[in-house]
Amino acid sequence: MKFDIENIFRHFDIDSEFVNSTEIISGHINDTFRIETTNKPHYILQRINHQVFENVPRLLENKVSISKHLTSKLGHISKNELYRKVLTFARTRTGENFYRDENGNYWNLMFYVDDCVNYLAVTDPKLAFEAGRIFGEFLSLTRDFDSSKLFEVIPNFHTMSFRFAQFDQALAGATEDKTALARNSIDFANSLRAEMLKIEKLVDQNKIPLRVTHNDTKISNVLFSQAGEALCVIDTDTVMQGIVHFDFGDAIRIICNTADEDEQDLSKVGFNLGFYEAFTKGFMESMRDEISEIEVEHLAFSAKMMTFIIGLRFLTDYLNGDVYFKTKYETHNLDRAKSQFKLASRIEENMDRMNEIVGREFLAGAGV
Repeated sequence: MKFDIENIFRHFDIDSEFVNSTEIISGHINDTFRIETTNKPHYILQRINHQVFENVPRLLENKVSISKHLTSKLGHISKNELYRKVLTFARTRTGENFYRDENGNYWNLMFYVDDCVNYLAVTDPKLAFEAGRIFGEFLSLTRDFDSSKLFEVIPNFHTMSFRFAQFDQALAGATEDKTALARNSIDFANSLRAEMLKIEKLVDQNKIPLRVTHNDTKISNVLFSQAGEALCVIDTDTVMQGIVHFDFGDAIRIICNTADEDEQDLSKVGFNLGFYEAFTKGFMESMRDEISEIEVEHLAFSAKMMTFIIGLRFLTDYLNGDVYFKTKYETHNLDRAKSQFKLASRIEENMDRMNEIVGREFLAGAGV
């Protein structure tokens, strides 16, 4: 799909003139372009896919509201440094958060963060530590934002009971061939049903608090300085009300997996405990004073929970005939489910040590 990027850019209230644009190929949902102008700063122009996100204006309202809140919390730093720490959005010439073109596409414009780097995978413990610190900082800085005011961009995104209901429906309608081929994965999912619902029950009992959560804590959603310092959390499309376990658990799922998400050779699927320890140390450095004992008690388990829920979603989609996730071959979603379920088992094997690390880092600030 081709767009008149220069014309779209001109609808935003920017002093400098358009020079050129370069498409940034990252992700599978939105279209993103780096805009070079006659004067710094340069910009990032993004089309939010309204086929995936049904209410783009409310999604963008979430993003801008969170960025404004972060800016207010970091008001003590210089303006130039603030641009590197918080996503900053430009308004259109009519004062809106977005421009909608003649084809119904929604566009938002952000200030480009100069001299930064981005990673697709964690390669050393320092990177894991910095990722933990910055994701923890995001949660800490948004602790006093009323999360109930955020629009639910993807309803029931991490609601385990909802995902099990989808799974049950898919299983009831699946072909015999698919059911037979997926039997081991189906049995594994059912065997963990009660365990996987325990955090949701604690939330329902108001024992675990709801807060602002990012909900997409992969390493590529962190910008780093050239020296390796985590600067900024990006891609806030899925910022919603949630629990701390969503962000911690999903980050661990991605950062500590020794294999690809769809690895077919399950012997390659392992859990990097060193990266887990580094991430947890960084996370607690930012969150130690903002997290309750009951949240800490279930933090290590959240890695298993978030790994399981994505595996369950892959399995559900396979049984449904691959209607949600893009696939490259007939059993791609089943292979993804098997890989994630194997990782969940690997996490369980390390659970005692993971709980020890969380407890130690939680108490570290108290001098224990």
